Amino acid sequence: MTLAISGTTRLFAIVAHPAHHVRTPQAMNARFAAAGLDAVMVACDVAPEDLAGFVSGLRGVRNFGGLVVTVPHKSAMAALCDRLSPRAEAAGAVNVLRREADGTLSGDLLDGEGFVAGLEAAGHAIAGRRICLVGAGGAASAIALALAARGPARITLLNRSPDKLTALAQRLSAHRPDVGIGIGGPVSGHDLVVNATSLGLRPDDPLPFDVDAVDAGAVVADVVMDPERTELLIRAAARGLIAHPGRAMLEGQLSEMFAFLTRA
Repeated sequence: MTLAISGTTRLFAIVAHPAHHVRTPQAMNARFAAAGLDAVMVACDVAPEDLAGFVSGLRGVRNFGGLVVTVPHKSAMAALCDRLSPRAEAAGAVNVLRREADGTLSGDLLDGEGFVAGLEAAGHAIAGRRICLVGAGGAASAIALALAARGPARITLLNRSPDKLTALAQRLSAHRPDVGIGIGGPVSGHDLVVNATSLGLRPDDPLPFDVDAVDAGAVVADVVMDPERTELLIRAAARGLIAHPGRAMLEGQLSEMFAFLTRA
């Protein structure tokens, strides 16, 4: 596929740090082409200290359409938007941002819906299940909200930062008071254990949790997309656990990303 870039091409990007692992531009460019749109998406590697300046500059680019936002910018990006969807506001994070005609920026959070769609497509039920979620950043917040909306038996939250963990638990309890929320404890005793951190992205990363402590028959899910088979998933599969890859989350939300970014 050859993209014909011109002065009328609408520009989209995914912003990350680092950006070598991203796979969204390939998938989104294929969708632009299939829909006959004069649009292109590229990857931008932006350090956290440069994020505000990067976003400020994009406001004045009139053929800029929007961003996909990934690690480590999802929480920081929420404060840089002019308006947020209810789920983005509840989570305090965004993973898509659209430039409106007047130059204002609208943010939404689709990670959770994409993650759930990926689980459901693989045949993994959520209702009535005991879930352990490791992480408390933007992706974890989105996933927690989406899982809570599907009627799990309970959700246990784990994170290295106590402040982030408490803040997520409070937001989740306020948004879904009908779901039992626990903080801390072992990963045992759960039907689904989710790594919603970036651990596994780099070869020397430690495991986000002890795979040997996960109950037999449980599903171990990862949000890391590259490598597709993280060390966590390799060890889970070696134990006979069900390993659910991060790629499924992207596939589950591509259609929603496309609709959000191209909405007139």
